[in-house]
Amino acid sequence: MTPIAVTIAGSDSSGGAGIQADLKTFAALRVYGASVITALTAQNTRGVQAIHDVPADFIAAQIDSVFSDLAVTAVKIGMLSQAGVIEAVADGLRRHASRVPIVLDPVMVATSGDRLISEDAVEALRRHLMPLADLVTPNLPEAATLLGAGTAANENEGVAQARRLIGLGARAVLIKGGHAEGSESVDHLLCADGTLRRFASPRIATRNSHGTGCTLSSAVAAGLARGLPLTEAVGQAKRYVTAAIAAADSVPVGSGHGPVHHFHALWR
Repeated sequence: MTPIAVTIAGSDSSGGAGIQADLKTFAALRVYGASVITALTAQNTRGVQAIHDVPADFIAAQIDSVFSDLAVTAVKIGMLSQAGVIEAVADGLRRHASRVPIVLDPVMVATSGDRLISEDAVEALRRHLMPLADLVTPNLPEAATLLGAGTAANENEGVAQARRLIGLGARAVLIKGGHAEGSESVDHLLCADGTLRRFASPRIATRNSHGTGCTLSSAVAAGLARGLPLTEAVGQAKRYVTAAIAAADSVPVGSGHGPVHHFHALWR
């Protein structure tokens, strides 16, 4: 059976993040990608200039179209900027994806620093989507926002926040350490049964990190779509995104925060 992953996320007109990054990642990892577009952004490597939200009923129609025809084997959720959109996505997943692994990337702020989600949508995300997610992949500021807490200052605090997020209903949490300091970028995977895994990679000095979070979460979804256990899917994703960041400077794009190199293993 063909592994099929669907991304439910916003569009990045510059191609480095959002559904564009997700579809590139799926393709690079040998998974067929479908999409449900939740928002259009006027965006480039320097920032987000405008956001146009897709109506909730049309998002529901996209979900029904995709799932009524394609045998989806994993779902990745990205930018959902409004509470009504989040409720529509949650309802659609309850209709169609009760047995499909779901990866939730709680996208809140772009690499440029532009906010991508309304205040009331944060509470809707906690209430409606966290309990549906097999994995939630917040970075340190996103985890703090979801909990209404300060940003974790060290690994122990990050793991403690992961435990609190598990308490909100997620089956597993991957706390991403890309915003931390130090020579390594360290992510922690905590499962509801208490299992904890640490994933570390060398921190790479580059300004071209646009779409890193989208790419990591979609890489995990790709692994799950292909039937990998969660820990293996996270390990594969970590290796993939680390290599994509390391190769980012070889394909300079734009004058701001350029994208990671999704096809680093294919473009020689």
